Amino acid sequence: MTLASAVVLASVMLAGQAVAAPPSPLPPLTPSPFPVVAPSDLPLPQPTLPDETFAPVDRPGPELSVPQGELDAAVTCTADARDADRDVALFVPGTTLTPEVNFGFNWFSALDDLGRPYCSVTLPNNAMTDTQIAAEYVVHAIRHVHGISGHKVDVLGHSQGGTEPRFAMRFWPDLREMVDDYVAFGATNHGSIAINGALCTPATGCAEALWQQTLNSLYTQAINSYQETFAGISYTQIYTRTDEFVQPNLDDSGTTSLRGGDGEITNVALQDVCLTDVASEHLAIGTYSPVAYALAMDALDHDGPADPARVDRGVCTELFMPGVDPLTFPIDYAALAGVVANQLALAPKVESEPELRPYTLADDEQG
Repeated sequence: MTLASAVVLASVMLAGQAVAAPPSPLPPLTPSPFPVVAPSDLPLPQPTLPDETFAPVDRPGPELSVPQGELDAAVTCTADARDADRDVALFVPGTTLTPEVNFGFNWFSALDDLGRPYCSVTLPNNAMTDTQIAAEYVVHAIRHVHGISGHKVDVLGHSQGGTEPRFAMRFWPDLREMVDDYVAFGATNHGSIAINGALCTPATGCAEALWQQTLNSLYTQAINSYQETFAGISYTQIYTRTDEFVQPNLDDSGTTSLRGGDGEITNVALQDVCLTDVASEHLAIGTYSPVAYALAMDALDHDGPADPARVDRGVCTELFMPGVDPLTFPIDYAALAGVVANQLALAPKVESEPELRPYTLADDEQG
């Protein structure tokens, strides 16, 4: 996708969102750098590995293998995150993206305007290589933000960025007392059948991180083993029924939604708040959706996860979340889409999912 063509597509998308849409779930109306797949209604498959395959949930995590200097360099914070007067938000980007591309023209601007502290973590290789390594960056980031702020951390992740924090908290249990809210936008919590069918085929292969987000991958089975949530953490899982990349996601039995465990959970579709919002696709939910923003802020501003009943339905008439500049939006979205398209095309491809790290398994002797 060239920059010029992306600008045209973004302009078409902007115009399309201003038109009233029918209430029933439809394929995405917005242009996407991902292969567009009609929403799937297939049920999630049962795990192929029993929970007993994986490490106990209370086993201490391993030492981090990434050099300390690389971990430190990956975390960026606003000045007021140190000795903060409130919980600090930590942003984790999605597949193919960096924090600045994913959140710079939207969330960072919105929180700057509110005077709220935040941090972000850059994942290696635009989050296209082994997610287990990427999760180490998140482990370090949560510890770092908690340490400098003196408060718990509110983690916000888009797509794959919604899974690494869960992987980190599953296999490094010391993190669980450091996290207050965990908000995910279109997370691939149980993998996605759209990735299986459109991106990761035996004939083509795909990037390591994409294999790990296929439906019922070993990575997602490890994350979800024994229990999907932990006590003391509020989980707000936001999805859209018109997601072309993360499927199935037609209701709270889908891949993004969490079930069970000891945490407090809200699973909510954008369409649960705004029935006619069928134009919000996978990139929209984590970058400019006013509904996703309203739900996330509701979670951050209240005890527990988001409550959709508290969200003012006036948000359904808005095109953009706060922080998005309508004048520069076509260029900003074009840059976002261009990075996604380039990474999908150029990132190294492998033939299968990376093996699970020994520390995730029950028979690992390090524990």
